[in-house]
Amino acid sequence: MSTQSTDLLEGEPLIRPSSTEHPLYESVVEACRTVFDPEIPVNIYDLGLVYTISIDAENAVEIMMTLTAPGCPVAGEMPGWVADAVNAVPGVKQVDVGMTFDPPWGMDMMSDEARLELGFM
Repeated sequence: MSTQSTDLLEGEPLIRPSSTEHPLYESVVEACRTVFDPEIPVNIYDLGLVYTISIDAENAVEIMMTLTAPGCPVAGEMPGWVADAVNAVPGVKQVDVGMTFDPPWGMDMMSDEARLELGFM
């Protein structure tokens, strides 16, 4: 597990695209959905806290995520929870979880399911 910040390179998107075509992608997403922000009764994936899930040819997973606020009380623990959940997915070789606050999380990043659960729809 590592914590890193993302430095923008010229012309690179703020949030890199995920490896949605990889055979393990959906299983990794489901694993992320088992991790909840303790202050909000919605999983971190539907909250929009997972920015990128990148999976290479050797099944090593790199996740870039954020928190609802930089001062979140579980900031030091959340990447470990995510790494533990994703490491349990059969076929995953290793997991590296990075944290960024650029771009900052906003309520517009939540899925419709999360908005409904929280009463915003």
